[in-house]
Amino acid sequence: MNWIHRTSALLLLPLAASCAHIPELGALADHGGTRNRKIVVKLGEQKAYLYHQNEVVAVSPISSGREGRHTPTGRYSVIEKDIDHRSSVYGNYVRDGKVVKQNVDIRKGERPPGSKFEGVPMPYFLRFTGGYGLHAGNLPGYPASAGCVRLPKRQAKRFYDAVRLGTPVTVER
Repeated sequence: MNWIHRTSALLLLPLAASCAHIPELGALADHGGTRNRKIVVKLGEQKAYLYHQNEVVAVSPISSGREGRHTPTGRYSVIEKDIDHRSSVYGNYVRDGKVVKQNVDIRKGERPPGSKFEGVPMPYFLRFTGGYGLHAGNLPGYPASAGCVRLPKRQAKRFYDAVRLGTPVTVER
């Protein structure tokens, strides 16, 4: 009887270990690691698609760049991954832990005396060109960002975990 328990435990161990490594996208998306993945952002649809071996494995609503702050179209690749990125341009001026001026663009206006700049959080940031990337953020149902591609937090994490540096990113109208 003891032999049966040991054998059963040994047979179940790899199964249990593999379950711990299956990402949220499921076993199909995990097959082959992060290779053969790509992200396609369709601005006209306000959606982002994650592909694995040319099959869609995740779709997310997005909010892209608003009028005058368009998201650049073209073919790119992921050039930076930063799980807790903060904007270096947009945010709030804070003094003693309290916001003294909110929703600022540091390129415009002056910093209130004694305050420091605190950039807007952009969790699960995937930079694809210049100051543009995909990240978690507010989705009002229409293009509203300063040019980045915002996704719901759960989807931003899903895309972030599924890709690596060099993953192709296509942004199309």
